[in-house]
Amino acid sequence: MGIFTGLISGFQTALQPLNFLYCFVGVLIGTLIGVLPGIGPIGALSILLPATFGMPASSSIIMLAGIFYGAQYGGSTTSILVNIPGEATSIITCLDGYQMAKRGRAGPALGISAFGSFIGGTFSLLVLLFLVFPLADAALKFGAPEYFSVVFLSMTVLTYLTVGSVVNATIMILVGLILGTVGVDMISGMQRFTFGCASLLDGIELISLAMGFFGISEILIDMEGSEDQSIIERKIKIKHLLPNVQDWRRSIGPIIRGSLIGFILGIFPGSGVIPTFLSYSVEKKLSKNPQEFGQGAIEAVAGPETANNAMAGAHFVPLLSLGIPASGTMALLLGALIIHGVTPGPLLISQHPEVFWGVIASMYIGNVMLLLLNLPLIGIWVRVLRVPRGILMPLILLCCLIGAYSVHDNPMDVTIMIIFGVAGYILRKFDYELTPLLIAFVLAPLLETSLRQSLILSDGKLSIFAERPISFAILGISILLVISSGFSSYRKTRKRIQ
Repeated sequence: MGIFTGLISGFQTALQPLNFLYCFVGVLIGTLIGVLPGIGPIGALSILLPATFGMPASSSIIMLAGIFYGAQYGGSTTSILVNIPGEATSIITCLDGYQMAKRGRAGPALGISAFGSFIGGTFSLLVLLFLVFPLADAALKFGAPEYFSVVFLSMTVLTYLTVGSVVNATIMILVGLILGTVGVDMISGMQRFTFGCASLLDGIELISLAMGFFGISEILIDMEGSEDQSIIERKIKIKHLLPNVQDWRRSIGPIIRGSLIGFILGIFPGSGVIPTFLSYSVEKKLSKNPQEFGQGAIEAVAGPETANNAMAGAHFVPLLSLGIPASGTMALLLGALIIHGVTPGPLLISQHPEVFWGVIASMYIGNVMLLLLNLPLIGIWVRVLRVPRGILMPLILLCCLIGAYSVHDNPMDVTIMIIFGVAGYILRKFDYELTPLLIAFVLAPLLETSLRQSLILSDGKLSIFAERPISFAILGISILLVISSGFSSYRKTRKRIQ
């Protein structure tokens, strides 16, 4: 099936009334999640994933994907209006977006953010179409050694690009790999880390783990605040949402560069906030008036926001072509596909074309929906921000409890979720990132299976990874990243000592 033929069939799937409705619901919820600080798309997907079990696979992924890229749109709203980033990727938008709002230019800031997000998201989708096929064809030549090397590279990049401590990220990955091996070994039949608990024979439930780490822990952190106040109490007046000609002249370059930066870096696992910060740095260096940055420069809003949404689209490239998640949210989408009996990777296009093309087409539709929704609904989002946290958080807790129990109607799943929630709260208090753990947990079965299959093929010889050219090249990149990361940590330690 060619690209244009596939797109036509994808739009036929996405424009079915039910799928169109799910796409709308997804982007609407995603925007709301982006507007509300703290919850995040991972928490939202964790809570809503059980609700999709009764849906067709294409409808489920269309809605969940809409939540993800919709949250990237909504995250800029609070950054600009009240200097509170709805998402981590919107932190950099606070610097100039809020300053524009204080100067009475909240409208153009929100407008250029919405248009830049639309352009960045559309650009990433266009490149995705032409990049996913070559990657899928290359992946068909992969054997067990190549898949092990790719997953190992993903783990390495995850630690290399981490914002916090490399050691902490490595520990989280190791913990995630251990949690991913809980249950019965499919080859030997031995029980691993079950401690005599029958509920753990099938392994730890992804939904319980994700809702605990990203839902319950967020509620516990929110409970530390003594005040029961809304996020925003003062009245905000927003005028002139459409940027003027001068705004567009200053923003078109940053939007183009942001699209490229966001997409290129978004392909790599763990890119996180890096594309937005890099876009800001690039625009400041290229600007004729760098002194305006931090004072309300519209380029500092346009570039990072475009990079943010281009990165969101790029995350789907490794997921759909290789079955490798580039972020915690993509790890949840990978889990959702597997739960629905769909295996992402090189055979996805041929085995489940309605899912692949339906999701791609729905992302085009969703981006248009978001552009049309974000500007008119600004006033509504401002009112939502006035809802007291004391009302929002109990509702989130209720959804978590219902979601964990509804998967298997097993109270043990609720207990496991609460345990992970407390553990997640403690880890976050000690500045441990939870996303590397989640990605490692999802990839653990693929890493273990490919490693053991490789050793079986080579009679236990590790040399098989060096004898296969593709595997050798990928592992070589991983080793270089490990050396570079270790050298960088050594230099930082020496500077601190001196």
